[in-house]
This record gives sequence, C-alpha cells and structure tokens, in this order.
Amino acid sequence: MNKTKTLKFDTNWSYSPAPESIDYIELKDRYGLFIDGNFTSSKGGNYFDTINPANEEKLSEVSEANEKDVDKAVQAARQAYEKVWSKMKPSERGKYIFRIARIIQEQAREFAVIESLDGGKPIRESRDIDIPLAAAHFFYYAGWADKLDYAFPGRSTKSLGVAGQIIPWNFPLLMAAWKIAPALAAGNTVVLKPAETTPLTALKLAEVIREADVPPGVVNIITGGGETGKMLVKHPDVNKVAFTGSTEVGKFIMKTLAGSGKRYTLELGGKAANIIFEDAAINQAVEGIVDAIFFNQGHVCCAGSRLYVQESVAKEVISKLKDRMNTLVIGDPLDKNTDIGAINSRMQLEKICKYVDIGKKEGGSIYQPSCTLPEKGFWYVPTLFADVSQSHRIVQEEIFGPVLAIQTFRTVDEVISKANNTPYGLSGGVWTDKGSKLFKVTKEIRAGVIWANTFNKFDPGSPFGGYKESGIGREGGVEGLHSYVELV
Repeated sequence: MNKTKTLKFDTNWSYSPAPESIDYIELKDRYGLFIDGNFTSSKGGNYFDTINPANEEKLSEVSEANEKDVDKAVQAARQAYEKVWSKMKPSERGKYIFRIARIIQEQAREFAVIESLDGGKPIRESRDIDIPLAAAHFFYYAGWADKLDYAFPGRSTKSLGVAGQIIPWNFPLLMAAWKIAPALAAGNTVVLKPAETTPLTALKLAEVIREADVPPGVVNIITGGGETGKMLVKHPDVNKVAFTGSTEVGKFIMKTLAGSGKRYTLELGGKAANIIFEDAAINQAVEGIVDAIFFNQGHVCCAGSRLYVQESVAKEVISKLKDRMNTLVIGDPLDKNTDIGAINSRMQLEKICKYVDIGKKEGGSIYQPSCTLPEKGFWYVPTLFADVSQSHRIVQEEIFGPVLAIQTFRTVDEVISKANNTPYGLSGGVWTDKGSKLFKVTKEIRAGVIWANTFNKFDPGSPFGGYKESGIGREGGVEGLHSYVELV
C-alpha cells in the first residue's frame, strides 16, 4: 500500500545580499545645463543637491536654470531647428535617433544603476523594464523618421518647431525617451526639463546625445524645480508643450496655454481600477495585483491602486494577497533580491503617511506585513485597506505610494459603475477567463489603457494616455507622432 508523504518547508530563511556593483558607473560631483551641445553653468550660479532616497546621501550637485538659461536653451533649439534639423533628410535624422538607441543599449547597466541610485526603484525594475523600454522607444521612432507620410495616409506632415518637455521622477529615462524620440523623428528640436529629484539619467542621456554626434541645440536638457518648468511652458518661442505629472500642474499648463496657439499633450494622474472576477486565474491575478501596486512602490500614475474583487472569491484573493505581501523583500534598491525599494523623496513619503492616516480615520481596516525598514532613507511598507467605500479619499484621490484600497462587487454592471466613479481615466486591469466579459468591461470603462489578465505592460508601438483628469493626447505608437506634426 502506497503512503503519501507530507512535505514541510522551513520558511525561516532569507536571501543573502546580492548588490549590483557601482564601480563601473561615472557620476560627476557637479552637473551643468546641457545647452547647444555643451554643459554650461547656470547664469544665476545656483545648484541643488540630488540625493539617494535609500540612504539620504548626496549623489551630485545639479545646476538650477533661471529665466536666462531657459531662454538660451530655447534659442539654441530654435537655431538648430531652422538651420539644421528641419532641413536634414528624414532618413538622416533617423540615423541619429538610431545611434542614441544603440548607445543606451551599450550603457544599459550604468543607466540602470544610476536610475536606482537617484530614484530608489529596485534594480530589477530599472534593469529589466525602464532602460530596455527607453532604448526600444528610440529604436521604434528612428524607424518612423522617414515614413511620416505613411503614418498619416493621404496627408503630408510638417514639423512644429521647438518642443518644451517636462517629465516626472517615477520613470526618468523612459519618460525622456517617450518625449524626445517622437519629437526628433517628426523633425522638431527639444528642450527637456527632468524632475528636480531625479535628474541624473537625463544628464547621462545628454552625454549619450553628444556621443551620438547629434547636432548642437537639437536636444537641450535643463534642470531645476517647478519655477524652471513654468518658465519653459510660458516661453513665447516654444511651439509645443509635453508634460507628464500631476493633474494640478496639468490644469495650470492648460490655463497658461489657452489662446496661445501652442500645441500640448498632458499625461496626468490616475487611480486605476484592477478588477478580479470569480472565474479569473486567482494566483495569476494576485501576482498581477502585487506587480500593479507594490513592486513599483505605487510610483506610477497607472498603478492599480483600486482593487475590485467579486464577492465569491474575495476571501480567497485577500488571504493570498496578504500571504504574498509577507514574502516581499524591502530594502536596498541595488540588491537584486529587492522587490520594493525606497520612496523617491521625503515629501512623497509624508504624503503617503498623510493618506494612510486619512484612511484609518475614515474607518478603513488596514493590513501591513511585519517587516524591518532601514534606519536611513525614505521607506514605506506595502499597505492594504479593506472596508472602504467609493466616497473614501483613499479610493478617490491619487496617493502615489504602495497603498491598495479593496472593495467587493457582485455584478458586471456594478463594478463598471464603481470603476468609472472617479475623476481619473488613465488605466485599468481586468482578470477573467471569459472573453465576452472582458470585451464588455473594457469597452465600458472610461480609461485610456486597459490590460487583460496582466498589468503594467508597455510597448513602444502602443499608445498610452488618459481620459478626464488623466490628461489629453497620446504618447507611444503612431499616435505619439500626431502631436508633433502639423498635417497638411
């Protein structure tokens, strides 16, 4: 008679540290502004520190651009546009963009480490997602440079001129690629302002652009805070503004540009709904939830921060989700074992803490796994809220942190109504085994991007953007070219 053995696993173990080396990266003690093909000091002579959020140590000093610097950068872009870039054969422009992509690939390890040092995200995310996707966007748009007439059948295209671009801190290099690559492919020149807390990979990209022999002034990168961004938006010689960031700032840009004739695209906040039906592959869905909100510290505007679970499987999903949360490794972003890195800044950490306190006061039931956080740096444990309703602020407002609000539903129509009950409309996710249900839900949810049985998957050939207060316009794909050309 065969006897069945019960296997028992010892769970009292931990990974040995596996840190990525930083010996091969090159960071300067001080960075200037990249204008007209050269690094130059700010006219005001002011600098600010960029720090490592994992240990609060200073990484470098970065120039703070003032009004004269912004004007100098815009004029350099204008001269390059009129004298060189707009007159160049499209196929030649494509070669430069292709060259940028190749150099990013060659220096991918260095870019990944700098991204994690400056932004706090785990090296696995920087290495496996952010940097490869950034290179892929340059490759993709390099191919479109001499095919613009095919992108818009029956129409010819004309470039706009100078594009002023402002990017956030959550995907510094990827957001730069999203904006610079289509602008250059369409024949425009660029003035880019990276986020104040994560400027280093953009400045490293400036070195790549110079190494690729891109004509001076075609791409200019200026650093600074919100005031620098305002100066760029208001500059009279900027023809197009591209912004990714908060809805509040997006509204300011819309008001500022109203009546000016300038083109603009805005990719703003989000409060994505992740919907789990009872016929979904539950284990796969749980892993998708973790990927949607915890692996990236909730630092993406499309993070699946609202979870809707069908009542019949809610207990199972929540139980498995809590078990999975207890296995997540929080710590050094450069450690290859780390699942959850540091919060980008003290200000962002304080915002997360504020919303968690609000969630408690509103009556939500909180769950956080027991774990030890590093003593230095900005850290927050993955957090789950149950017993919340649609009116709760942690359900309605963007937190931009590893905080998940869970509600249950019974019917398809009910969950569609709940998912749409938000001022945002950027993204969402649906988990089900039924194709008809999938198509019904994705058709009726007002969000720009909806993933089916997965989450946070991007491709340079796919457009990305939102509805309502999540923005205007699309980036990525052929649609990403549209806002950088005038159709004739």
